[in-house]
Amino acid sequence: MRKTSLILLGAAAGAALTLIGTQPRIVFDGSPARAAASDTYRQLSLFGDVFERVRSDYVEKPDDAKLVESAVNGMLAGLDPHSSYMDAKSFRDMQVQTRGEFGGLGIEVTMEDGLIKVVAPIDETPAQKAGVMANDIITHLDGEPVQGLTLNQAVEKMRGPVNTRIQLRITRKGAEKPVEVSITRDIIRVRSVRNNMEGDDVAYIRVSQFNEQTTEGVRRAINDIVNQSGDKLKGIVLDLRNNPGGLLDQAISVADAFLQKGEIVSTRGRNADETQRFNARAGDLTRGKPIIILINGGSASASEIVAGALQDHRRATVIGTRSFGKGSVQTIIPLGQGKGALRLTTARYFTPSGRSIQARGITPDIEILQEVPEELKARDNSRGEASLRGHLKAEGQEQTGSQSYVPPDPKNDKARQLALDLIRGVQKNSAYPANPKATPN
Repeated sequence: MRKTSLILLGAAAGAALTLIGTQPRIVFDGSPARAAASDTYRQLSLFGDVFERVRSDYVEKPDDAKLVESAVNGMLAGLDPHSSYMDAKSFRDMQVQTRGEFGGLGIEVTMEDGLIKVVAPIDETPAQKAGVMANDIITHLDGEPVQGLTLNQAVEKMRGPVNTRIQLRITRKGAEKPVEVSITRDIIRVRSVRNNMEGDDVAYIRVSQFNEQTTEGVRRAINDIVNQSGDKLKGIVLDLRNNPGGLLDQAISVADAFLQKGEIVSTRGRNADETQRFNARAGDLTRGKPIIILINGGSASASEIVAGALQDHRRATVIGTRSFGKGSVQTIIPLGQGKGALRLTTARYFTPSGRSIQARGITPDIEILQEVPEELKARDNSRGEASLRGHLKAEGQEQTGSQSYVPPDPKNDKARQLALDLIRGVQKNSAYPANPKATPN
């Protein structure tokens, strides 16, 4: 304990020294530092006392590791909703998610009546090649019942090392008896970017998350669009609705693909010297074609960086409803072999014009509300960052609640249809194009 207290005293003294220039009236030798260190030591001593009392007196013998982990979780939960501790498994899962690739089968699944329902097999994956079909119900994994497992537990069982096999028992509508399917796991790449042409004159690009594959996916989509449409292309619709975000560097590089120059985003931490600014490099891959970005209450974090940057530069017109408002940056700090990692909020981010999105969101240039089915109205509104307990406060008026429903049929999607009409000149609005110079001849 003596060594620990010395380390704390050293850290506290160092912090006090950095304040001398801004608080010149401190003339008593070391008192603020000593008082701070003493108070910190008392709090740590309190934790030690409680920990020992629980270990010795709790009705059942507790797990020491779980006690410490719960204490760490409680400490971080008291900071803000996005700071947290990840144990070793959660850390590995997070790395898989951000890499955008993993060893698995290649199926999108959901839970239905306690069983796993296949939403769709992913193209050119082991599951598709083995004949797994949409709406199949998976009842057993390697002979063990799925009933009783959570969705995450079932997904974890289906993932695994490449070239290992798993046996699925499937019930299928129209089949008289269950179907047994043996599948060999392979590398599955999460497709975060999808694109298609709306007719031969408007391109539609959908980005569902920002993982390590996203920028390359956007660049590939733009190349496909240019090759397919040539001179007929009138504009691009970039759909970021219900995109929860992801990696900061991917948001920056995606925005850069549409910008010729200028700042994309800045991050500002506790100290002024921690401010970082990220700028676009020359080269707009779309060659100045008009862009419309679709956002809603489910567009958060990295999505807001892209929408805010292109909106501030008048590079894109933003259509939809106000975004989620998550304007903070989390740094992942590994804690050593087998100890997991710390997810810690370290900065706020700001759009090129200096707007903080935290608890405010991006306000669209043109607000469009969807017609929500009666049975979904109670669950439609995204409550937003400002409704989260313990969130970082906004700079200015906080905003809560925004529509997040997207109609499954594009024909009923009012925001998407307006975007197509504006690009084709069927409808007019003063907000489009964002920059008249972007309008093609």
